[in-house]
Amino acid sequence: MAGHSKWANIKRQKARVDAKRGKTFTQLSRAIIVAARNGVPDPAGNFQLRTAIEKAKAAGIPNDNIERAIAKGAGTFADDGAKLEEIRYEGYGSGGVAILIEALTDNRNRTAADLRTAFSKNGGNLGETGCVSWMFEQKGVCIVKDVTSEEQLLEASLEGGAEFYEMTEDTMAEVIAEVADLENLNQTLTQEGFDVTDVELRWIPSNNIDVTDSEQARMLIKLIDTLESLDDVQNVTANFDMSDDLIAASLS
Repeated sequence: MAGHSKWANIKRQKARVDAKRGKTFTQLSRAIIVAARNGVPDPAGNFQLRTAIEKAKAAGIPNDNIERAIAKGAGTFADDGAKLEEIRYEGYGSGGVAILIEALTDNRNRTAADLRTAFSKNGGNLGETGCVSWMFEQKGVCIVKDVTSEEQLLEASLEGGAEFYEMTEDTMAEVIAEVADLENLNQTLTQEGFDVTDVELRWIPSNNIDVTDSEQARMLIKLIDTLESLDDVQNVTANFDMSDDLIAASLS
């Protein structure tokens, strides 16, 4: 799992550049719909839904929109249209980099066509189901800021069922756990006084491809950007690593 922080670092650097774009209302609303559909439509009893709502509120989505999304997921919204389904797509970027895409769509043919175009225009190709997913393992991640004591963080993390943590910046950490332990980990860290800024499920690569060529780096970053810009795409994960300087140059 040593490679998880590298991809997280790439995502953070991209996020700073893409902050003006961020997650669209459509993407965040769809996450609420699916969370409500997969469990009870009450955030008090549905951790996935509660997390999706918190992210939507942080992005400034009005409460009416949030309530409408919950109702759609629960099947109680009168004007509910096409049903959304969760689909995972897999493919390869430049140099054989493995790419995993999580999508929510009401038209899988449209989504597959959009993804295929994005891959082909940026030096990659959309693959078959299972071609790269074996290289990743899904984990739960709590992102904690303002960490002043790693010893206290370690104790709280172990108490919450974490597998390990990594300091990603001077006072910021990512605490990793099995998906089933994520809610308990989040509660434990919060109760112990830690500032948990985000909670998410993440596909973590078992190993990474080191990218040192500037053209390959540029093509990979452009491909990720293109994929993430599609409304049906909720999340993109890849198994490459590159230096901070190369990331910055590719984003400029």
